[in-house]
Amino acid sequence: MSTIAAHLDDVLSRIANATAQAGRPTGSVHLLAVSKTFGPDAVREAAAAGQRAFGENYVQESLEKMAVLARETVDGEPLEWHFIGPLQSNKTRPVAEHFAWVHSVDRLKIAERLSAQRPAGMPALQVCLQVNISGEASKSGVPPEDVPAVARAIAALPNLRLRGLMAIPEPQTDPARQRAPFRAVRELFDALRADGLALDTLSMGMSGDLEAAIAEGATMVRIGTAIFGARDYGPRA
Repeated sequence: MSTIAAHLDDVLSRIANATAQAGRPTGSVHLLAVSKTFGPDAVREAAAAGQRAFGENYVQESLEKMAVLARETVDGEPLEWHFIGPLQSNKTRPVAEHFAWVHSVDRLKIAERLSAQRPAGMPALQVCLQVNISGEASKSGVPPEDVPAVARAIAALPNLRLRGLMAIPEPQTDPARQRAPFRAVRELFDALRADGLALDTLSMGMSGDLEAAIAEGATMVRIGTAIFGARDYGPRA
């Protein structure tokens, strides 16, 4: 078993254990392997171990990776690419044209551009609205009080399907402190569903806090370091 395959197995065990401890159904939490800054060979190793969904932050890097891995499959299905990084207006077209999901829709303008630029004949682009739940000036995302109005506007756009909410809370080491912002995001999510929006995805939790996120209702955790190792952040497009 390769190192990446072994790490992937460990992460899946953590997810399964956290899901069981939360009293949630087996398989109710999905793993998104965050492959940003890692090359095609690392993705191939993870795919060979059964991982199909991959998260990317940098547009040019991800497009190059997709081209190299275009024929890669898992159980006969092509790899599924999720864009999870900050998205500038001038980068929306390639994302609309090549990705299956965008987790980091942080304002209505970005959603409108993605909707307009999604090619005809492609399935609806699956999107999550990013919430700045900790109020950090350095973080992207919609303030919690603005989420209902923005979510409704995005849900009405053609060529997109609003699946739910995404958040990257301020890092904490104490489990109780980790859980509080995730709980706040889940309460927003529950309120939107109660108000009639057909949402099913809470994208929250990373390598250091996935257990807290799952305890508070995460349906998709975004894990990079625990699978691929430490990253080397160089200049990126």
